Amino acid sequence: MSEIKSLADQLRSKIAGGSPNPPAIRPAAREPPAVPAILEQMRMFNTALHKNMVHVRFDAKTVKAMNNFKLATGVDLNRFIAFSVRHFFDTHPELTDIIKDYIQNLDL
Repeated sequence: MSEIKSLADQLRSKIAGGSPNPPAIRPAAREPPAVPAILEQMRMFNTALHKNMVHVRFDAKTVKAMNNFKLATGVDLNRFIAFSVRHFFDTHPELTDIIKDYIQNLDL
């Protein structure tokens, strides 16, 4: 019995004396990655006055990508889609010309 007690005493003394904890390893301080300009424009895009709604269908892969985009950037999907359509028309003015030509040629 004394051997068990001495073994317990040895463990207590070892724990009480304690070995110094190894220093915590801290990851190197990294600067946050630069935010792309288009993402900053998307965040600044104002959708407060947008009242019209459109029902749009997307394939599953696109929906998954958009949901992941929302999680990664925090940009709401309504803002993302509204900005994307506006940006698409702004970068392809020939589409606006097609719409204008169609409206002018309507027979009323």
